[in-house]
Amino acid sequence: MKQQSAPGGFRRLRGLVRKEFYQIVRDPSAIAIAFLMPVGLLILFGYGVSLDAKHVPIAIVVETPDAAAADLTRSFEMTDYFDPVRMPNMPAAADALTRHRVDAILHLQGNFASRLHEKEGAPIGVVINGVDANTARLISGYIEGIWLKWLGDRARSEGFELSMPVDLRHRIWFNAEVRSRNFLVPGLIAVIMTLIGALLTAMVMAREWERGTMEALLVTPVTMREIILGKLIPYFILGMGGMALSVAMALWVFDVPLRGSIWMLTATSALFLLAALGMGLLISIAAKNQFVAGQTAIVVTFLPAFLLSGFLFDIGSMPEAVQFITHIVAARYFVAILQTVFLAGDIPSVILPNAAALVLMAAIFLGLSRKKARKRLE
Repeated sequence: MKQQSAPGGFRRLRGLVRKEFYQIVRDPSAIAIAFLMPVGLLILFGYGVSLDAKHVPIAIVVETPDAAAADLTRSFEMTDYFDPVRMPNMPAAADALTRHRVDAILHLQGNFASRLHEKEGAPIGVVINGVDANTARLISGYIEGIWLKWLGDRARSEGFELSMPVDLRHRIWFNAEVRSRNFLVPGLIAVIMTLIGALLTAMVMAREWERGTMEALLVTPVTMREIILGKLIPYFILGMGGMALSVAMALWVFDVPLRGSIWMLTATSALFLLAALGMGLLISIAAKNQFVAGQTAIVVTFLPAFLLSGFLFDIGSMPEAVQFITHIVAARYFVAILQTVFLAGDIPSVILPNAAALVLMAAIFLGLSRKKARKRLE
C-alpha cells in the first residue's frame, strides 16, 4: 500500500529545518558558540573566579614571644585561609601591607600571655586592607573565628569554660562547604544559555536579509509562521545540547551537587531557552543587519544577564530602582531556578513562580516576533 505523503505545510517546515541545520553545520561560529564557548566560560569562571578568600597572606608581629603567642600563631599556620608571614615589627608589617605583599596584620603586643586572663583581655591588634570590601569582611570573619576557637580550646585545656555572652552554633544549609563555585557555576549556565539562545538567533533572520535569500523565501508558498519555526527548532535543539554539556561539566568537572531532578532542570531550561530565542529572534527581525543584531543582543541580553540576574551580585543588595529593572531580565528567574534545583532540590514555592515568569516572557517575545515578521519586503 502506498504511503501517504505528509501535508504540504509539514513538508515545507521540515525542509526549512533541514536547510537551517545545513547552515549551522557550514557555519563553524554557530557550533563554537553552542559548544566551545560554554566550555571556555565554565573553565574560566570555575577555576579562575572565586569569591572565597583562601591562602591570604597575613603578617604576624609578636612583640614578646611566649608559649601562648606561639600557640595562637600556629593556629593561623594550620588553616588554609591564611599564609602567615613573620614580621619583626609593625613598621615592617605596615610597609608590606602598603606594598600589597600582605592583606592583613595580626599584632600580638607585649605581655600577651600574662594579660590573657585580665578583664580587658590580651592586647591584640588587627589591621586589614579594606580596598576590596568583600575580601576585607571575609578576612575579618576568619580572624575572629580562629581567635574565638583558640580561646575556647585554651580555656578547656586549662580546665574551665570560656564565658561567652552568646553560644553561637553555625548551621549552613544547601552549600555546607561554602564554596563559591557551587553557586557561580549554576548561575553561569544561565549566562551561557542567554548567549546561545539570543546571540545565535539574533543573526539568523538578519543573515537572510543580508544575503538576499529572504526575498527568495518570500516568493515561495511558505508562511511566516513556518519560517520562524524553521529558524527556532534547530537553535532550540542546539541550545539544549549546549545546556546538556554545561550541566555535565558542572556535575563531573566542578563537582557541583544536583539535588533536584534532571527532568525539572530540563523543563525549566527549555522554558528559558524559548524566552532567549524569542528575544534573539525579535532583535534579528528588527535589525536586518548581522553586526547591528549581534551588538544589540550583547547589550540587551548578555550584559543584563551577567550583571542583573543575581549570578554575581545579590539582587537584594541593589538599589530599589535597579531591583525593579531586574524583573524584566529573564535570566533573573532562571538563575533562581538553577541555584535552587542544583543546591536545594525541587522546591515548588521557588521554581513555579519563576517558571511562570519565564512562560510569560517567552510568550511575549515569541508573540512580538511573530507580529513583527511579515511576508513583505519593506
